[in-house]
Amino acid sequence: MILALLTIGGCASPDEPAPPAASSPASAAFPVTVGGVTLDERPDRIVSLSPTATEVLFAIGAGPQVVAVDDQSDYPAGVPVTDLSGFQPNAEAITARTPDLVVLSNDINGIVASLTTLRIPVYLAPAATSLDDAFRQWRELGTLTGHPADALVGQVGTEIDKLVAALPERAKPLTYYYELGPELYSATSTTFVGALLGRAGLTNVADPADANGAAGGYPQLNQEFLVKANPDLIFLADVTCCAQSAATVAARPGWDTMTAVRAKQVVALDDDVASRWGPRVVDLVRAVTDAVAKVPA
Repeated sequence: MILALLTIGGCASPDEPAPPAASSPASAAFPVTVGGVTLDERPDRIVSLSPTATEVLFAIGAGPQVVAVDDQSDYPAGVPVTDLSGFQPNAEAITARTPDLVVLSNDINGIVASLTTLRIPVYLAPAATSLDDAFRQWRELGTLTGHPADALVGQVGTEIDKLVAALPERAKPLTYYYELGPELYSATSTTFVGALLGRAGLTNVADPADANGAAGGYPQLNQEFLVKANPDLIFLADVTCCAQSAATVAARPGWDTMTAVRAKQVVALDDDVASRWGPRVVDLVRAVTDAVAKVPA
């Protein structure tokens, strides 16, 4: 589930803001060097093996330059999905697409070195650790493709700020549990998603379980720990993958005593939106702030 958290997509919210108008490729000068990648000319055959990067590329207006995406990239509609894999990347299969830029989120099995040996430029965009880190990647992709991403960054940042600012003030912060899978893996405040939820003024009950960072921000909790923690809200990021719901949560031993369950404050998230660090982070923050706003102050 942790690997899935870092790489997977879904459907947009119907009230998702429209992407800003794409900048003209002519506005970016080449050659450029960004993130260790040097491009002499604007890339016209991009292969993306990162669902998040695919979303960003299309959001900034570089979609027409993308000739192939991996088998997990499913947003926006109509992306050129292939059988290429970001989990098991194959240099020969990628090269067959004659790319002039490959975007990856993980350097698995030495794929970066293999492609570099073949003189194929590779931009590595690992899972973002913060919103600012995500924004940096968007800007770098914008520079590499000739489509500056400043407008997109500004729009998303402004929308998130508005959603957070509209929340009611509380004398005591609400607590929450964020579920990555029914095995009870969670994400602490040190992770990308944890930091996002922290902006909504929430306290993460998983933080004490990984106080020393041994779990890298993704500890596996247990039933007793969670029942005792008694979170005010439960966010499920394992709805599609693992068929979890408010009903399945309530059926777990002892969970029917939790405040979140008794007050019907178990929130089903879109697995894909919750697992990517692209422009649809606005949808994730909106789902969280909507749920928080419904809890009596």
